[in-house]
Amino acid sequence: MYLPVTSQPVMTERLALRLFTADDIDDMYAYQGLPGVARYLYRPPRDRARCAEMIERVGQGTYWKEDGDNLTLAVCRREVPGVIGEVQVTLSSASARQAEIGWVFHPAHGGRGYATEAALALRDLAFRELSVHRLYARLDAENTASERICERLSMRREAHLIENDRNDWGWGSEYVYAILAREAGAVGTDR
Repeated sequence: MYLPVTSQPVMTERLALRLFTADDIDDMYAYQGLPGVARYLYRPPRDRARCAEMIERVGQGTYWKEDGDNLTLAVCRREVPGVIGEVQVTLSSASARQAEIGWVFHPAHGGRGYATEAALALRDLAFRELSVHRLYARLDAENTASERICERLSMRREAHLIENDRNDWGWGSEYVYAILAREAGAVGTDR
């Protein structure tokens, strides 16, 4: 089943979440190419060519039926052109209906609540339309901004993994946050 949600943007009070298009390459590169952004993603910054590859892949939407299926949406302000970030949800276990949520935003748009607003919309979509039972987020323990977003999504901290990953900056620790569909008030999805 192809997701009908990919054909129409998800609208919030201030934002539109939609599939990426080829016209978004420069906007994506503007934040994905920043070392400070990539630091919390445990990978190097993306160059423009890699951003174009990513957009080609995620711009098609997803069938949302197999482990690894991913829905990545561009986040745009409703009244201003341009992509300011992205949110994504990845099906980690189709049989257990578990998915990982994530977000990446240009730092120039930080502190305005955009990431929280977009992540809340995606959280609700994951529970109500994608039938997710458990939604979790993995984040660098030093990423206090993402920690606050998880808390605003009513997620609980389930784990603190000590020095479980390594990148150019050294060993990194990780938090795992999660929420169940019934905890988010997603009626009828927790079967």
